[in-house]
Amino acid sequence: MLDDLKIFITAANKSSLTAAAQHLDTTIATVSRRISALEEKLGCKLLHRSTKGLTLTPVGESYYKECAEYIDALDQRISNLDQTLNSLKGSVKVLAPINLGSGPLDAFWRDFVKRYPDIELNIELSNTLQDIRDTRADIALRSGNQPSSSLIQKRLGHIVSILVMSPQMQYPLPKSIDTLQHAPSIASKMFSDWLLTNDQGETHPLKKEHQHISNDMNVTLNLTKAGAGIALMPMSMVHNALEKGELVRVLPEWRGQNREIFFVWPYRRSLSARAKILRDELTQFLEQQAWFHPTP
Repeated sequence: MLDDLKIFITAANKSSLTAAAQHLDTTIATVSRRISALEEKLGCKLLHRSTKGLTLTPVGESYYKECAEYIDALDQRISNLDQTLNSLKGSVKVLAPINLGSGPLDAFWRDFVKRYPDIELNIELSNTLQDIRDTRADIALRSGNQPSSSLIQKRLGHIVSILVMSPQMQYPLPKSIDTLQHAPSIASKMFSDWLLTNDQGETHPLKKEHQHISNDMNVTLNLTKAGAGIALMPMSMVHNALEKGELVRVLPEWRGQNREIFFVWPYRRSLSARAKILRDELTQFLEQQAWFHPTP
């Protein structure tokens, strides 16, 4: 009915079916039929049709005065919303885990702002699972499946967790799970329970008393580089250190649980053009990283 009211208001403003059809980019027959349908639904005549054009009936005048302002305001809001959603100028808010958004994605953020200078990034990093709706974020990077059915989830791939240590560490390089059990270790709180898997599909839960524990993986990484112990860390955080020789792999045939990475956004919220660009560019960036295993 709102569309029919808009056609009626436009026809009244233009005083012509032809001019209304041109303005609305439709046919004269469609305008005439929709106005007739509205009149039938309301049970009254809204417009007089003549060779000189259209004029409002007394009842039509009342409906026009009552509805025109609201229809025009609604049109303006829809136009503003369309511009907000489709413009590449404006802000986009993204949530991400600290240890993924800072460090592994540093190069992506730098390149993105150079390529899209009109997009204003609002990056909120946290290891606490924030509700994307409460924070009014456009899109979020998440580790693991999200339980909420009100979220669209796009699986991007996974990051392997591996065992690493500093080559300067005084303790000898472990040669088996048994010797690993007694080696000094460091852990972040989210990786404190080690469940190891090998290429043969064997699993080995390893309950260890870690010498050092932190809620920040960057602290864990720095302590590991300092030779304080062995750590189980995502490849995204240790890839560069391995290439530079600052760290070495421990028991390379064993690895930790895969860290599944998803993009999520609310079902009932349309992604803006800016959020879509960020989603697509970041997906492409991750697919090119040696430490990332994209979904086939």
